[in-house]
Amino acid sequence: MHRDSCPLDCKVYVGNLGNNGNKTELEGAFGYYGPLRSVWAARNPPGFAFVEFEDPRDAADAVGDLDGRTPCGCPVRVELSKGEKRSPNRGPPPSWGRRPRDAFLERNNKLS
Repeated sequence: MHRDSCPLDCKVYVGNLGNNGNKTELEGAFGYYGPLRSVWAARNPPGFAFVEFEDPRDAADAVGDLDGRTPCGCPVRVELSKGEKRSPNRGPPPSWGRRPRDAFLERNNKLS
């Protein structure tokens, strides 16, 4: 099932994972609260995940119990998903901007 097809009251955002969160750990921590539809953990850049529950009551219980706890080794932010998507005008994540644009263009011009 595609991750956007779940009702928002069943979808939980997990933030501040750092590099610690993986799908298996999240399934174990959140599966305690009820059956899961899916778990998606970001890898590039890492640091957040979405967990989809079958029942909105289970999602609410997980948010109440796990927010601020350390299910993956560091305190995480857990909240019901707001359903907001990244704006296409926002640009790439900050981790992509490690090299200034001028240096990038200068390097590519030398290769031409």
